[in-house]
Amino acid sequence: MRIEPNTIKHLQEWVGKTEVVHDQVTVAPINCLAATLDYPDLVNSSEPTALALPELWHWLYFLPHARQTEIGPDGHPQRGGFLPPVPLPRRMWAGGRLDWPNPLNPLRVGDQIEKVSTIESVTHKAGRSGDLIFVLVRHTISNQAGLALIEEHDIVYRDSPSANEKPIVPTPAPQNARWTKTITPTDVLLFRYSALTFNGHRIHYDRRYVTEVEGYPGLIVHGPLIATLLVDLVRQSISNCTLKHFEFRAIRPSFDLNPFTVCAVPDITSDPSGKTIQVWAQDHEGWLTMQATAVLN
Repeated sequence: MRIEPNTIKHLQEWVGKTEVVHDQVTVAPINCLAATLDYPDLVNSSEPTALALPELWHWLYFLPHARQTEIGPDGHPQRGGFLPPVPLPRRMWAGGRLDWPNPLNPLRVGDQIEKVSTIESVTHKAGRSGDLIFVLVRHTISNQAGLALIEEHDIVYRDSPSANEKPIVPTPAPQNARWTKTITPTDVLLFRYSALTFNGHRIHYDRRYVTEVEGYPGLIVHGPLIATLLVDLVRQSISNCTLKHFEFRAIRPSFDLNPFTVCAVPDITSDPSGKTIQVWAQDHEGWLTMQATAVLN
């Protein structure tokens, strides 16, 4: 499929579109994600405290509420509405950048929270496998004390693979990890994360769809789930740390067919203070699947 210039112009009419949603940081999603990741409960449900929400766990909130009749064939809400109606069949979360501007104002259990989302840009690129459309969405999240989080979210749309499409040459993962953790991405794990984030995208739980329609070898591990595991590795490896900045980029899909490993090492070369951490995920063959940087307060 080729994207015509007039289509690109039409899609760019969505730039500047804004959406505002509200939610509350409640206990149940936190403990459900903790159980899904095989952690102990983070909050005592009988006596909830104002626990600071672990970084990236805000993805448990502000969930989409598209009606069943509004769902498209891939399990996502039909194109249009807040996001532009890109006419390419594949939609993936390509990466993002997050900043916590005030370390004294984390999101906490019980907070009333607001998210303001804005379409910052819609850009077109011609890749080796066809046209690509990149949509950049900026989110600001606030609680009753003010701004708590700024997030930029990169979404990429692409065509279905062609029969003669050549595979992308993989990138070897770094070999200098100080901290590692191996994850077994079972179909139950992927289903539970999809349910917790109300993500109907069928590539994460419908094996027949993902293999027969989208042409992948297995169920795809959610990019946000991998990013969450990367940040959790840093938090679990460095006591009492909090994040100032985190950015990540998906390099290569991870599938439920084999375990993958999340890795981290302080980047002493660029930051002798040890507050910059290089983080990545690699598959069972040692190929890089996600690349990230965490900066601590």
